[in-house]
Amino acid sequence: MRLIVGLMFACHGGQKMLGFPGGGHGGAQGLMLIGGIIELVGGLMIAFGFLTRLAAFVSAGEMAVAYFMVHAAGKAIGHAPTPTEQFFPILNKGELAVVLCWLFLFMLFYGPGRWSIDSVLFKGKATASPAA
Repeated sequence: MRLIVGLMFACHGGQKMLGFPGGGHGGAQGLMLIGGIIELVGGLMIAFGFLTRLAAFVSAGEMAVAYFMVHAAGKAIGHAPTPTEQFFPILNKGELAVVLCWLFLFMLFYGPGRWSIDSVLFKGKATASPAA
């Protein structure tokens, strides 16, 4: 899960910063630039398990900010949202931001797992604790 979610997150950053893959925006400025850097670098760090908890913490924060500043505010749907549209992510196109935020919070608390750079660097301390 960490590998695929991290790579997909990095793709969003690549679109914002480089216009690749898929001919995205490219040349982001301001908050979009900061978001693109977090997504590209953080996504790769999460994918390969390097400083995973730190990258997941920052990425979860970015997704929370994206949800409240863009989706709940109605910028993603192009008009002032109704109270129903503000509350339901499926109506304000914010479901991906919400799901990614919670996935990154899960990774923050669960850890990178045994197949990660963290587990090699920190000699197994980065693995998740076994279920009781």
